[in-house]
Amino acid sequence: MERAADVIAHQEASIEVAASPEAVYDLVSDLARMADWSPESTGGSWRDGGTGQVGDFFDGSNKAGDFEWVREVQVAAADRGRDFTFVAGGVENNRTWWSYEMVPSGAGTTLTEKWWVVNKPPVWVERPHDQFLERAEATLGMIETTLAAIKATAEAENG
Repeated sequence: MERAADVIAHQEASIEVAASPEAVYDLVSDLARMADWSPESTGGSWRDGGTGQVGDFFDGSNKAGDFEWVREVQVAAADRGRDFTFVAGGVENNRTWWSYEMVPSGAGTTLTEKWWVVNKPPVWVERPHDQFLERAEATLGMIETTLAAIKATAEAENG
């Protein structure tokens, strides 16, 4: 999913994965397993019988140091083998977006993780802007760590 033109912060990185786009999609859309790869996510659970379709909501759990939080998150794109995108706070609030995009490549799949913020989440509105910018910079390292871990899992399970 293309990021909005009016973002206030964004990061993205890509990695080659020796697995099919569909196999990679099945991993990145598995909420519980995200805790296995992300330095911050502790997983998630679907709300109201959601299954990962556009419009479904889930509770995304996270932890950074001693700070733990849960956010309501909505699926914005769910195209198996191509794009799994979700937004914390829901599409209507247009805050923090995460996108996993898969493109077939010679090695199997180019997986790109994108993160962008259009409107600061409430917790960041009250903090100094330089702290928000530090958070944005740190996000790139988390993305790279997550991608490397997804790659390792995908290749071990589909190799």
